[in-house]
Amino acid sequence: MSKAVAMPYWRLSAYYLFYFGALGALVPFWGPYLQSHGFSAAAIGALMAILMGTKLAAPMLWGWLADHFGARMPLVRVSAFATCVTFVAIFWTQSLWSVAAVMLVFSFFWNAALPQMESVTFNHLGAAANRYARVRLWGSVGFILVVGVLGWWVGLAGTGVIPGTVLALFVAVWMSAMLVPDCSHSQQAHPAPSIRRLLARPEIAFFLLSCFLMQFSHGIYYAFYSIHLEAAGYSSALVGVLWAFGVVAEVLVFLRMHWLLERFGARRILLASLVLAVLRWNLIGWLAPILVIQVLAQSLHAATFGAFHASAIHLVHHYFPGSVQGRGQALYNSLSFGAGGGAGSLLGGQLWGPLGAGPTFALGSAAALIGWLCVFWFVDRERRF
Repeated sequence: MSKAVAMPYWRLSAYYLFYFGALGALVPFWGPYLQSHGFSAAAIGALMAILMGTKLAAPMLWGWLADHFGARMPLVRVSAFATCVTFVAIFWTQSLWSVAAVMLVFSFFWNAALPQMESVTFNHLGAAANRYARVRLWGSVGFILVVGVLGWWVGLAGTGVIPGTVLALFVAVWMSAMLVPDCSHSQQAHPAPSIRRLLARPEIAFFLLSCFLMQFSHGIYYAFYSIHLEAAGYSSALVGVLWAFGVVAEVLVFLRMHWLLERFGARRILLASLVLAVLRWNLIGWLAPILVIQVLAQSLHAATFGAFHASAIHLVHHYFPGSVQGRGQALYNSLSFGAGGGAGSLLGGQLWGPLGAGPTFALGSAAALIGWLCVFWFVDRERRF
């Protein structure tokens, strides 16, 4: 680990630990929680789309503010505190519209912070940017711990324990954010190009489109994987174990990500990840009752999320330098996890009832295949980061 990251390493890591721990309570278990309160598949898809859809506006607003004022951590702390305060209302909501309103507000603040934290992390890393995965892996550890424990707890006590767990983790995120030191980007000899000029470059535009398509396919997975497995006869505890196993695989690839980037380059890793996503969604959609197949499918999370995200964020760091870094990270999060994930969840919810799991996950496979074509034809054919 480089000297640049030595001093803030554990404080940065603690933020990722709790942030993605909270995600581990939301993503696998929020769908079953909503289902237990009588919401239909279409309603669950729409509500889960809110969690992802607020990533469209919130990161861009926070990114503009951070780049404009040159400070990121104050905004991260404000958003973490506001997330805690607004989420409390979920304990008194029951109707579709009231739940949707609470999810809209708390997820706006929740989704605003992460791109700025990513920028702070890269600024602390400095020249050792390819070591980002060594910090980010603690987010995966948090996800694993929460998914494993909460899956067991839900099996014993029911879905009523989920909101309280989420709130406790949100509070931990806020407290950890208070400890992270800010770090501004280094000054450049030449002015950074405008966002509009960067987006006019085909390699950047199609790179972001591939990210949208990959997260579109994941939006279906995040919204309906737990529901799909439980319908196939899996217990809540086993569903939690499968989620955790997927993230264990993600941690292992994060540990070697700096070597993979140096050896193969981001372009090749993106291509391999998208091909494996095509395989993964078909295994999940059509072969859910076969446990060994689901273990194999979850092991591919190392590629479809871990390797893809680490490579993508590495490219974002290079594509959007200096004073546009915050907006670049926000744009990546907005278009991929926000627009892509939200669209996948929403459309998946509409198709789930009439078509079933197989065709719905096949749609995710098709999206990943189109993403592969975008990367193959346009993204860094002559360069390797």
